[in-house]
Amino acid sequence: MIASTLSRDELLQLPAMIDLATAARALGIGRTKAYELAKIGEFPCPVLRIGTSYRVRTADLLKLIGIERDQPGRENRPARTDS
Repeated sequence: MIASTLSRDELLQLPAMIDLATAARALGIGRTKAYELAKIGEFPCPVLRIGTSYRVRTADLLKLIGIERDQPGRENRPARTDS
């Protein structure tokens, strides 16, 4: 079975932590390959091992892909400059 990738809207609706299979799907990586990469520490973004489960922070995944979530209250703030 070929892994189908997630749309931008689907990615932005993900919870704070996702399972490795969902992260793999977002990256277009097969489930088996994702687990192989996680096991050897080569998955493209940080992976947390919790018991027998692997979890990925959605923020890390979105950063890797180059998607930023809108942050409420920040749209009208000027960018900070260090002078």
